[in-house]
This record gives sequence, C-alpha cells and structure tokens, in this order.
Amino acid sequence: MEKKALGKGLQALLPGRETAEQGSAQTIQDIPLAQILPNPHQPRKHFSGPALAELAESVEQSGVLQPILVRLTGDGKYELIAGERRLRAAKLAKLHSIPALVKNSSDEQSMLLSLVENIQRQDLNPIEEAKTYLRLMKEFGLTQEHVAVRVGKERSSVANLTRLMSLPKTIQSLVESEQISLGHAKVLLGVKDVQTQEMIAQKIVTQTLSVRQAEDLAARHNSPREISKKNQPVQRALELETQLRQILGTRVTITRGKRGGKIAISYFSQDDLTRIAEVILS
Repeated sequence: MEKKALGKGLQALLPGRETAEQGSAQTIQDIPLAQILPNPHQPRKHFSGPALAELAESVEQSGVLQPILVRLTGDGKYELIAGERRLRAAKLAKLHSIPALVKNSSDEQSMLLSLVENIQRQDLNPIEEAKTYLRLMKEFGLTQEHVAVRVGKERSSVANLTRLMSLPKTIQSLVESEQISLGHAKVLLGVKDVQTQEMIAQKIVTQTLSVRQAEDLAARHNSPREISKKNQPVQRALELETQLRQILGTRVTITRGKRGGKIAISYFSQDDLTRIAEVILS
C-alpha cells in the first residue's frame, strides 16, 4: 500500500471541535489522564521546566485548546502519539481528563506523526531529530529519501542530520544541551580524528567561538601546517587544556599572550573548589 507524506502538517489529522461535532469520522473526546500511556516513540527527550510550567498555568486558566492525538492499545488504554507537552501540562494543572483525537495508527505512523509535530513546532534539537530519522530507517526499512518525503524535508537535510550520529558522544551531548550549534557540529564533521574533534569542541564552548572561528581552527588542524613551529604552541596549549580538564574534572582555559598567558580553572561551588585544590595539591 502506498504511504503518504506527512510533511504537510497535522492540521488534516487534527480537525477542530466544530468539524468533529458535525459528523467527522474521527471525533474528539475527553479521555481520563490515567488511561493515557506515554509514547515509546517520542523523539523529544528534553522539556523546558519553566516553559512547561507556563503552559500548565495557561491550561489551568483556559483548558487544553488543541486536542492531543492518541491511539487505542487494545486493553482499554490509549497510547499518546502527539501532544506530550499538553499532556504534561494537563497533569501539572491537575486536570482529570484531556480532549483527544483517537486515531488508528501503526507504530511507523505513530513515530512519524510525533516527529512531524515536533519538527513543525521546532521542539527537537538536531540530535533528537537525527536519532529519530535513524530509527525510522532501521526499524521500518526506510531510505533517507522515504524519510524526507514523509517529514516534508529535502533528502540532503535528512542526510546531513543523520551524519551527526557519527560524532563522538561527548560532542553529541554538547549539541543536545545547545552548548554548540548545528553549524559548529557540521564543522566538526570535517575534522579528521576524534581527539581533534573533541579538542575543538571544547574550545568552541570555553572560548565561545563563532562558526567562522571554528572553521578557521578546524582548517589549521586539517592542514599540514599544523606541525609547523608557528602552530606548535597553539597545538600544545590545546592538548594541555584537554589534559588538565580530564585531571581536574572541570573547565580549563589557556589564554596565550605575546610573552606568556594565563590558565583559568572554573569551579561551581565551594565543595568543587576544595576538590580541585586537593587534586592540585596532592
């Protein structure tokens, strides 16, 4: 059976209350929160606490204005497809039920619908999006082209995002926590070895490098000139930063000047300072 693209939006899947009440085959009903199970295919893993609290306050005042999307599990329960933030906000607002549209949906359709909604709301970070694309390809045998059609994106966009999963886990975490941008991550993909990737990534974070600055740094490391006498001090400083960071377990920045420089060691609490001092003095 031919599969339809889902990239045009969820509007066709989420009709308003007026449409449903006028005899739509898919009607909206209030479902008890206790009967709704979490979505095992939810691509989004990170939810902002303050933003969720703000939404919960709105829900408490005005109710849930847009229904969530669920499917029957066969045991009288419902599994969430789309609307994770609304469901969480409803629980925070201590509601007993939530308006929901019940849809017949396969595992693949459920994952796609959840992914499309999050993409349209720009709720996913690049790593979450990349992981979901790879799951679709692995679990359902889809190609990059198939995934692109279903989520309404160019195949090149899907390809570029899935490449992020070849980066070290440490760098993926920096992308997830938004300490480095997608642009920075693309620069790091062009760096030859893992150790240099991680070194440059930490430099991006500690020195708040722009994408252009990161590109220049990556080019120096990819060029044979990186072994010249002129670049040896820079290379050595980067290596020492990495070594000190691993030993002290905290952020370390080395800033070079014309005649010398300085080493900045960060700590985040009095206990952290005591721990670092003990490591240095031991």
